[in-house]
Amino acid sequence: QVQLVESGGGLVQAGDSLRLSCAASGRTFRSYAMGWFRQAPGKERELVAAINVSGGSTYYADSLKGRFTISRDNAKNTVYLQMNSLKPEDTAVYYCAASRFFSYRLTPDDYDYWGQGTQVTVSS
Repeated sequence: QVQLVESGGGLVQAGDSLRLSCAASGRTFRSYAMGWFRQAPGKERELVAAINVSGGSTYYADSLKGRFTISRDNAKNTVYLQMNSLKPEDTAVYYCAASRFFSYRLTPDDYDYWGQGTQVTVSS
């Protein structure tokens, strides 16, 4: 069992930066690939970024490349999402998720555990 708790969301202005954190319980964090998803009102949940167990391989949604960076610290059981140059369209609830696979996964069905989400609101 893995429990995930996100933090770091908030209200910011366009162009600002935020760093989201996701703290995981348990000693097996390093065995899980991790992902960040987001869901805006009226829209489907979408994958933002994903990372494999070692942190050496990452994936980003095409529209976010160059602005967002995913990383993990296995010693701290934490995965991060650094978000720069935020835009109003980045407004959403952001969720972290853990997958039992070693390589990063692209679909929500491949993730076994989810956090409760953290709200990010970007004003224009």
